[in-house]
Amino acid sequence: MIDWDVAVNTGVRLVRPGPQVDLTEARQAVAQLRELSVTAQHHVREFTGMNSLEPAGPAVIVDRPGWIKANVEGFRVVLEPILDSLGGDRLAGSTAGSITTAVGSRVTGVQLGAVLSYLAGRVLGQYELFLPPDPDGRAPTGRLTLVAPNIVHAERELGVDPHDFRLWVCLHEETHRTQFTANPWLRDYVQEQMRLYLSASNLDASVFLDRLRAIGEAVADAVRGNEANLIDVFQSAEQSEILDRITAVMTLAEGHGDYVMDAVGPQVVPTVAEIRRRFQRRREGGNRIDKVIRQLLGFDLKMKQYEEGAAFVRTVVARVGMADFNKVWESPETLPTLAEIREPEAWISRVLHPPVPITTGDAEPDGEADGGADTGTTAPGA
Repeated sequence: MIDWDVAVNTGVRLVRPGPQVDLTEARQAVAQLRELSVTAQHHVREFTGMNSLEPAGPAVIVDRPGWIKANVEGFRVVLEPILDSLGGDRLAGSTAGSITTAVGSRVTGVQLGAVLSYLAGRVLGQYELFLPPDPDGRAPTGRLTLVAPNIVHAERELGVDPHDFRLWVCLHEETHRTQFTANPWLRDYVQEQMRLYLSASNLDASVFLDRLRAIGEAVADAVRGNEANLIDVFQSAEQSEILDRITAVMTLAEGHGDYVMDAVGPQVVPTVAEIRRRFQRRREGGNRIDKVIRQLLGFDLKMKQYEEGAAFVRTVVARVGMADFNKVWESPETLPTLAEIREPEAWISRVLHPPVPITTGDAEPDGEADGGADTGTTAPGA
């Protein structure tokens, strides 16, 4: 269904070159980013109280084509088995299958490559969850990657101190690495939700054609300034419920990263307030065409994730402290829902202060429980 080689070749061909940097400056930037990614590990561990369960070396530093290649590899690892299991049975003999065959995996590869070429000029770093096996067959658990040209471009565009900005970025990305390496179940949870999302695809021919026609309407709506995006166009009602779970956990992860990078910052990044102010303005900027593309690809939703997630973390930590907040990472059941992200007190009540059930054996005789006696039903900490 996807020609992965075409995706890589298209992305590499279309991506814009990075900023002009001489060889000495480039080498210095790479060396400093590696060093600061290790420095950030200590700050994140000390501030969050979360400990990685596996050794963590310096970040992998890549250029824009390298980021594209790495992400295609990641997509292939997680998507190919799912698409293979769906493709033959779900598409064979159907009109949708004929359409897919006619359009071809090469066209799908071109589309994926084009999207990645756009993103490759904007992403500063990421924690890659899904990687191909090592030559010895061992499956890596993840990799922290920083895109050096984009970091250099951003710090120049913002006019901020390079050392401070690079450490600030490393703090955010290292927080993501810590989230997943301190809580190994989280990676499996995200992968399972992705599998469920794709498995819930409705490939009925009429629905498939309706969604293709809806693309044009979504683009027109975005150009007119409305909130349409391609994610809503292609998902079914069942997928919408699954996406809410995926969005909730990613909102938590992104917001936690933003919270940590700013909260740790004042001690180790003297210019953090100025960096945050200028960076936020950059996030919200861009020309009209760029804003339409970002909206269609769901970038506006991601910006909302940063804001809502960080607000959730700030509120919970202020109310109960970091140790109790960290219970959010214990299991799928302790993760916040989207509704709880927006109402942190609801998460606190459900996870930290659940009501104690009344048992018949603990009941007082009639009349003896009056006058404010403790019946054991008050939530802890209330």
